[in-house]
Parts: sequence; structure tokens; C-alpha cells
Amino acid sequence: MQPREHTIPYLLGPAFYRMSVLAWGDPHAEPVVCVHGLTRNAHDFDILAAYLAEHFYVLCPDLPGRGGSDWLPDGALYAPPSYVQALSHLLAFIDRPVHWVGTSLGGICGMAVAATPGHPIRRMVLNDIGPFVPKEALGRIAEYVGTIPEFADEHDLENYLRRVHAPFGRLTDAQWAAMAAHGGRRLPNGRLTLHYDPKIADPLRASEPRDLDLSAFWDRITIPMLTLRGESSDLLLPETLERMAAKSTTHLVAGAGHAPAMMDEATMAVVARFLRKEDVLF
Repeated sequence: MQPREHTIPYLLGPAFYRMSVLAWGDPHAEPVVCVHGLTRNAHDFDILAAYLAEHFYVLCPDLPGRGGSDWLPDGALYAPPSYVQALSHLLAFIDRPVHWVGTSLGGICGMAVAATPGHPIRRMVLNDIGPFVPKEALGRIAEYVGTIPEFADEHDLENYLRRVHAPFGRLTDAQWAAMAAHGGRRLPNGRLTLHYDPKIADPLRASEPRDLDLSAFWDRITIPMLTLRGESSDLLLPETLERMAAKSTTHLVAGAGHAPAMMDEATMAVVARFLRKEDVLF
């Protein structure tokens, strides 16, 4: 199964920009919006989207500055309010209730939308993100985001991704290779670099890392939720997951840190059963 590509225009400040979206499955089925993490892209969901497409219409956007989406003129714009603005145009394009799967930053965007009166989200999966993010985890991410490494070929790029994203879990060789195939862009000198605007790191590097408290969003969310946590995650702490369990189904992903890739059969089955309203997961 291959996705269909769409381009969604969105207004941000004084200009319009384009957001690339990959769509899987029957457009008449229930929509599921899958939003990736900080440095990633829509292709992270290729395996999950194909799995869900048997029952759902799955739409996977490249957030601004990533993949096939336009870069923004100012690094300060790479912040959740801009992403939510762009995603709201995608929700307007869909124009009906949706489910949401958000990894890390994609989950922050989902919480922001789901905390807003009149939102269209009916069920939400949060992948290794919650209402509290410790500054130590943000500092770790800031160390590698925004650099502009160069690679001789996809093999070198794949080795880099295997090292930096080892916490994604037990991926197959084919899955790492696919991540490399979609994760690089060609430089004028013919070498490869990462497929995002390096300026996405500007907000992270503008000041010393601080704990991120998203309780203002979390406390207003009332829809059914499923929260996944990588068992060794440094971003979604065990005590945060315990707090979330009061109003979210929780699931621990063995062998992963931040953030589970959701490419293994067991995790995909948990996500699918939740989205299909089969709430008794185990």
C-alpha cells in the first residue's frame, strides 16, 4: 500500500505556507491524524498507517520545517502555537471528527488542540509525552537538534540515526534503512544531511532548559486517551505516567526509551484496539 500525497496551505502571520500530508486508506473511513516528533517526519508512521488503514483514513503531516513541508522564515516560529495553527488547517480540510496519534511534540500539539472548546478529537494516543517534561530530557534533545551533520551516503546517515534514535526500540534492519531513506536531504555538494530546517532548534537553544509543565492543557482534556511510555524513557517519567493513569489508559513498551517507534505488531495492536473503541486492551 502506498500513501497519497496532499498539500495543505495554512496562514501563519503575514504569509501562507504549505504543509505536506501523506494519506492512507479509504477517505470515507474514520480519520486518524498522526503527528510526529521534533526532528522526525510523516514517514515515521508508514508502518502504523498501513496497519491502521484497514479500518481508518490515516493522515500523516510533515510539521513545518520538516520533510516536504515549507521551512519558516524565522526560527522563533518553530514552536507549538505555529504547529497547532498549521494543523488546524488540516483539521479544517478533514472537516469531521478525528482520532489523534501524537509522538512527543505531536502529542503536545494534540493536547493543545484537545484542551480547546469545540475541538474535533474523539480519541487520542499520546506516545511518550505527558503533562510534565523534565528539563534534563529537554537538555539532552537540545544537544543534538539543530546541528547540520553531513553524510557521504544513506549508509552513513542510517548509522547516525541508529545511534541517536536507539531509544526508538527494536527496529529491523529494513525499518532503519527506510528511516534513512526518508530522513535525509541532498546538499549542493552532493552529500546528505537531516531532512529538517536546523532552525527548529532555535527555541530550544534560546535559553537554559526548564521543566515543561503542560498541566493547563492536560487538566482540560476530557476525551478517552491511551498513553504509551517507553520503559526507559527520560522524558515521560514513571511518576508522570502514574498521574496520567487517573484519566488515561496506559501501556508500557518494553525495550524502548523516548520514544517508541510504534512499528512492532504488539504496540500497533494496542493502538488499533483503542482507536476501534475496544477499551479492554489486555
